[in-house]
Amino acid sequence: MLPALSIIIVAYRSREELPACLGSIPREVAGRAVEVAVVDNSRNADGTADWMRRDFPWVDCVVPEANLGFGRANNLGFRRTTGECVLFLNPDTVVNTAALAHCVQRVRDEPGIGLISPRLELADGSMDLACRRSVPSVWDGFCRATGLAAAFPRTALFSGYNLTHLPAEGTYDVGMINGAFMLGRRDLLAAVAEPGGAVFDERFFMYGDDIDLCIRVGRAGHRIVYDGRVRITHLKGVSVAKEYAAMAPAIFDANRDVYLKHFGTNWLSRWKWRLTFGAWKQLARLRAARSGSRRVRPQ
Repeated sequence: MLPALSIIIVAYRSREELPACLGSIPREVAGRAVEVAVVDNSRNADGTADWMRRDFPWVDCVVPEANLGFGRANNLGFRRTTGECVLFLNPDTVVNTAALAHCVQRVRDEPGIGLISPRLELADGSMDLACRRSVPSVWDGFCRATGLAAAFPRTALFSGYNLTHLPAEGTYDVGMINGAFMLGRRDLLAAVAEPGGAVFDERFFMYGDDIDLCIRVGRAGHRIVYDGRVRITHLKGVSVAKEYAAMAPAIFDANRDVYLKHFGTNWLSRWKWRLTFGAWKQLARLRAARSGSRRVRPQ
């Protein structure tokens, strides 16, 4: 019998985070096996692969010859696994059986669901706002970048980016969910794959991949669902912090390229999105500098 769930984790210098993550994963869900594949993009530089093979021998640990990036590594894990459902999971997460079983059951029972995410909570118990998002418009990005969204989180006009006007404990369709936890049926993910069978577009090395996948799933007529009735922990940004200076601008640039791919249908729209994301990046940098923060991420 095929596993009920395949969990694919892309790791990069994640030796400190993986013990809690792997230790939280049950061996079974809904009476069937859970299989786990970890792709170590750091190529065992911190001993991750050696440790994992010793302490978690049931995990399929893959060490590619080079850093594949997020999308290619997830595609590799997808090809190596066989579960009915697939969860793309970050190594800086701690899951639980109840949340996994609930999400698996929903995608089985509701064929219209393409991807689902529970509520993601940060270490302090607050909500990781990126676990439920719209597909942002220029206005949504403006509100996010200028601080209007943070100033009026309960006002739908200003909070379209992270949907903070909606109840955190509810469940509803959204535009996007976070790449830290994306669960769907294997057959559906294969059906919306890029040419050549890649679930994630390998033109995006890191960042933007999750946005691109959500847009493709939505355009194929499938629902993107947030379910705040169950929750997991997301120790957000651990890997990013290790190479922050390079990664922060890359996030904006990757998101820009996703918008150019899907919405840059002519020279005018391409010009609009290049200008929008350039201005957004500069605004975020200015706000971060004024507040003394290093968080300039659009998510």
